[in-house]
Amino acid sequence: MKPFVALVALISVICISCNNGDTVNTTEMADTANYNTIQWMDSLANFGTIPMGKQVQVVFRFQNTGTKPLYLADVKAGCGCTVPDYTKGAIAPGGEGVVTGAFDSNKSHPGEVRKNIFVTTNTRNGKDHTLIFTGIINEKVAN
Repeated sequence: MKPFVALVALISVICISCNNGDTVNTTEMADTANYNTIQWMDSLANFGTIPMGKQVQVVFRFQNTGTKPLYLADVKAGCGCTVPDYTKGAIAPGGEGVVTGAFDSNKSHPGEVRKNIFVTTNTRNGKDHTLIFTGIINEKVAN
């Protein structure tokens, strides 16, 4: 029994030490009394025209317009060509944050593109938000 207890203790220490503070307070996320409001300064972005093979970053800014901490609980890209990142932890009332998307045109197709980043928040004006970015990818010209 002692080896089992030691193993559980070791796993607990590893899990706690891996926590870098980016966790979402699930109690506040589940409690509708803690729901908040968010204002997106950018919910649409256009990266213009780029050559195939180029990588670009899109940025979506937001503000906590409520009176309680704002949390981004989940941020996912709509496809494998975009790697999202975002402001982690609690955003204080009046505070601002960003959601970014690193877009790799090598993982997409030439022509017009329309991509999504999906964000889940503790907001009463909709928990699920879709951020959209567009652009045009030119084909590579053979030498």
